Amino acid sequence: MAASALVMVRLRNLFAVAMLSGAFSLIAAVLYVVMDAVDVAFTEAAVGAGIATVLMLSTLGLTKQEEKIRAGSPLLALLIVFVTGGGLLYGTLDMPHYGDATAPINNHVAPRYIEKSGAEVGPPNIVTSILASYRGYDTLGETAVVFTAAIGVLAIIGRSRRKKMGAPENRPEHDREHDREHDHEHDRGTA
Repeated sequence: MAASALVMVRLRNLFAVAMLSGAFSLIAAVLYVVMDAVDVAFTEAAVGAGIATVLMLSTLGLTKQEEKIRAGSPLLALLIVFVTGGGLLYGTLDMPHYGDATAPINNHVAPRYIEKSGAEVGPPNIVTSILASYRGYDTLGETAVVFTAAIGVLAIIGRSRRKKMGAPENRPEHDREHDREHDHEHDRGTA
């Protein structure tokens, strides 16, 4: 997973980056399955590897295939990356180990969800009751973000296609011929 991320950073071909990001999402989905989070894995595979990859490839049809190489030194960017990365790594030192039964999440919220979700919410699947009821607003917000992003990408793609089709050299021959006839009739009517 780290190898695909490092390769994506180094590549200049945007098509290859889009394909590698899809592979990255599939690897993440497999890791979610290994951690018994099948619902999250399904979402990651559908949205991350599926929809996001298709949207990136569609957007690449509107742009150039190669990234422009910028002149200048990336020292400030590297400094920000290392400081942020160091802070994040330092923050993980106090986290409990993966699967630790004494972690706060396992002693506070999880037992309540397991014991009361059937009576409070109804669905027999605890994950469904958490996502649909206890974290309903969070799920609604995530859905709204994905929907808004999809509408934005479709609007950009649609606008670009309309611009391309609006240029006379890109329109079909019969449309250009119709325009010439219309202009000719208009000239006769005003003369």
